[in-house]
Amino acid sequence: MSSKHLLIVYHTQTGNTRRMAQAVARGARHPDVHGVDVRLTSPFDASLEDLLWAHGMVLGTPENFGYMSGAMKDFFDRTYYPAQGKIEGLPVAMFVKGGNDGTGALGAMRRIVKGYPLREVQEPVVCGGPLTGEVLARCEELGTLMAAGLELGMY
Repeated sequence: MSSKHLLIVYHTQTGNTRRMAQAVARGARHPDVHGVDVRLTSPFDASLEDLLWAHGMVLGTPENFGYMSGAMKDFFDRTYYPAQGKIEGLPVAMFVKGGNDGTGALGAMRRIVKGYPLREVQEPVVCGGPLTGEVLARCEELGTLMAAGLELGMY
């Protein structure tokens, strides 16, 4: 059985989004999921080659001034045109750590994701306020669902 590839791209300043990304990666590496390689990286290090490697992707950002982080926007800016015609329909999921409600960052990412065009396949995890164990559990579940979906050929 050939291996599938899950790319997790996230940005963090305070460490909270990193904790969410690590939970997603932990879930994606669940012992019941086989044949899925997970790559966890920052938007500064992610490249077109990472996108072309991926069979699925999870994107995570803090909400800054009601928008996604500048680092995540930079990733989109650097990869959008080179990716055209190469990744249409790539399954994607998202998570946001907001100080308030996180909806501004999520809306901005959804607009860009739709423009690639990627295919959102899971409900996003949005944390407004303090990061809790419940939110981290939802992130872990998101990772498991993404990896299992790739493994089973659901997307």
